[in-house]
Amino acid sequence: MSADHDDGADRVWFEPPPRSVRLPMAPPTPAPATITLEIDGREVQVADGSSLLDACASIGVETPTLCFLKTLTPVNACRVCVVELEGSRTLVPSCARKAEAGMKVHTDSPRVRLSRKLVLELLGSSVDLSQAPDVARWMARYDAHPERFGADAATVAQPVKDDNDLYVRDYARCILCYKCVEACGTDAQNTFAIAVAGRGFDARVATEADVPLPASACVYCGNCIGVCPTNALVFKSEHVMRGKGTWAPERQTTTDTICSYCGVGCTLTLHAQDGRIVKVTSPLDASVTEGNLCIKGRFGFDFVDDEPAGDG
Repeated sequence: MSADHDDGADRVWFEPPPRSVRLPMAPPTPAPATITLEIDGREVQVADGSSLLDACASIGVETPTLCFLKTLTPVNACRVCVVELEGSRTLVPSCARKAEAGMKVHTDSPRVRLSRKLVLELLGSSVDLSQAPDVARWMARYDAHPERFGADAATVAQPVKDDNDLYVRDYARCILCYKCVEACGTDAQNTFAIAVAGRGFDARVATEADVPLPASACVYCGNCIGVCPTNALVFKSEHVMRGKGTWAPERQTTTDTICSYCGVGCTLTLHAQDGRIVKVTSPLDASVTEGNLCIKGRFGFDFVDDEPAGDG
């Protein structure tokens, strides 16, 4: 063994003393400033920056909405949520109008009720709202009768677009709320596969050059289905079952789970009927997804119900 060889046998090793480590902490978020306004004669305090819709919800005032979703940019398209604001020449959309200190708002005045009634009647006379949640209740609430405009008032009746295996586009139910366009665009997917084409009575949601969906830029995330308020965009499974008369929401159960396709951790809500998954959604309040999914998470569930292979 060479003289300069050191095998460390005579060394004494010391563990360094533990040090208290202070991790940097984010400064506390200051509480938002509050403002005070009046809604239907009641004084209401809300955080500065809240919408009138938020302010109404904070005191339990139900405001009908069709084009609004908290995860999308308000586009003020349907006008069902309008309220009367003292000092304003016109009714204002509560989903987009910010609450301001000192406002006096009326949510159930004769003017508001007449406007909501007429909007529901115009929509109901031109498109099929039979599968839109809560619309029938709103029709009764505002004594709306779409049939008074006559059977020839329909403006968007068109054949069902069934050109892929995942979902169906039934634009005879479309109210042009723009929610699918927003979800496909900058608010969620950034695919820009669809937009509103045409003008006036010819306005419609369409792919570029109105090509079939498989030839478009669509990536089949299905986020447009998740935001559609009228079932104009619907799972192929639901469309087929409704055609057979076997779709039964009252017999369906929902179960939340985590998608197993990758490590992102998206929350899936599995809708099952008679022991089989019929569609998949995602909760809007899930911090990872905010209701959005990819093609695998939303549509890749058929394998769960596949029968096991036999022994040959």
